[in-house]
Amino acid sequence: MTENNESIREQTGYHITDATESANLPTPFGVFNIIAFKDEQNKEHAAVYMGDITTDEPVLARIHSECLTGDTMFSLKCDCGFQLEAAMKQIAKEKRGVLLYVRQEGRGIGLFNKIKAYHLQDKGLDTVDANLHLGFPADARHYEICAEMFNYLKVKSIKLMTNNPLKVAEMKKYNINVVERVAIEVGRNKYNENYLDTKEDRMGHLLTHGNN
Repeated sequence: MTENNESIREQTGYHITDATESANLPTPFGVFNIIAFKDEQNKEHAAVYMGDITTDEPVLARIHSECLTGDTMFSLKCDCGFQLEAAMKQIAKEKRGVLLYVRQEGRGIGLFNKIKAYHLQDKGLDTVDANLHLGFPADARHYEICAEMFNYLKVKSIKLMTNNPLKVAEMKKYNINVVERVAIEVGRNKYNENYLDTKEDRMGHLLTHGNN
């Protein structure tokens, strides 16, 4: 573990407990490398990266929270799958970058509860009120593990692909040097318009209405 990660552990107690060696990951967009991590809750996360990400030049980066329905089942209820694909394509285009795939399904409430929240959304609640109705915060994710993963990979500074200013603030909180926020607005459609509008209006995401 790096000294930076030692500091994070002292602050939070939420940290990497194990990591694999890197392996090749060929994709339709290019050949990446992948490393898997375990945390103290025995959850497994991954870093997918391309090029030399250890230099002083800021690294294009994405923190992507797991979304089974969007990432693997092509759901149109969110923009997650669209963002995952767009981020990997952009990293491949630049031939350098890193995507952290973090196992925090449903903004941290898990798949089971996310589907319960979907049911409430079908009845008219928005994504925030559905979580609150189930007894969860609007966003239950933690970002300490992301900072530890960046430190483990020896990433010095990042250009973070996100519409969520909270991710920028959280990385800065854990001393990750975010030099730029890169918008990643993709996948708006008739099924997720209300979802995206709620993220903008109630969660502070930086979005442009009507973007496609």
